[in-house]
Amino acid sequence: MLVPAQGRFLQHTKIGGVENPELVASDIAAWIVETMDVECTYIIGPGSTTAAIMSQLGLRNTLLGVDVVRAGQLVLSDASEVRLLELLHEAQQPTKIIVTAIGGQGHVFGRGNQQISATVIKIVGIENIQIVAAKSKISALQGRPLLLDTNDPKLDDALSGYRLIVTGYQDNILYRLATMA
Repeated sequence: MLVPAQGRFLQHTKIGGVENPELVASDIAAWIVETMDVECTYIIGPGSTTAAIMSQLGLRNTLLGVDVVRAGQLVLSDASEVRLLELLHEAQQPTKIIVTAIGGQGHVFGRGNQQISATVIKIVGIENIQIVAAKSKISALQGRPLLLDTNDPKLDDALSGYRLIVTGYQDNILYRLATMA
């Protein structure tokens, strides 16, 4: 599309409202809980956004740990990689991973959630990963991708690319994930 070279002929963008982190987390949680399948096991990663999901379910949360939920019940609290692998080998139903971007750098895997290891991810399957994050958290990255560091370069490459990010109630964006390298 051709546009005038001089800025005075262009309409300025509107200034949006300020995002309230608690309300956004609540909206994301409401959508995730509403769409949860009772026949599925959910590995819930650390973070305040995922904590809102646990709160919406009425379950105790390990803010800095990994919890496992099935049929609205807490199955494992503060799970280790070993316990996650045991659970996955015993599981008779599908499993999904729900994670958020951790820290100001935008790490999805490899920082703060090492329990969700490359082995765990491979067993669950990359198609069964849901990423949740407030738009303000994504915007703060200023176009930089969300980061992957699973210690498995092939898995990081498989996870790289544009992925759907749940950013609110019935609200998603496509955003790029990339390796640390």
